[in-house]
Amino acid sequence: MATSKLQALWNHPAGPKTIHFWAPTFKWGISIANIADFQKPPDTLSYPQQIVITGTGLIWSRYSTVITPKNWNLFSVSLAMAATGIYQLSRKIKHDYASEAEPVVAK
Repeated sequence: MATSKLQALWNHPAGPKTIHFWAPTFKWGISIANIADFQKPPDTLSYPQQIVITGTGLIWSRYSTVITPKNWNLFSVSLAMAATGIYQLSRKIKHDYASEAEPVVAK
């Protein structure tokens, strides 16, 4: 039973013998690295990097549901990339453009 399931996975059109399997696997590494960067101060974040991560996540989350066979691993990692990218961009924008004016104290 386990052998037949392993053989089915191995011979699947999106199985380990194809790029459709490995590309999302490496993208998980990028998502995990972006999650680790949540601890970094916002001034060290890069707009171009986070825009690319967000854009890639949004584009591929849509495309992964159109291709045949549907690649749910690609879909889930793309959503994770988009979510982490949007979060990082919001942190960076708040840091760079949010009002940092001192409150006026009435005398």
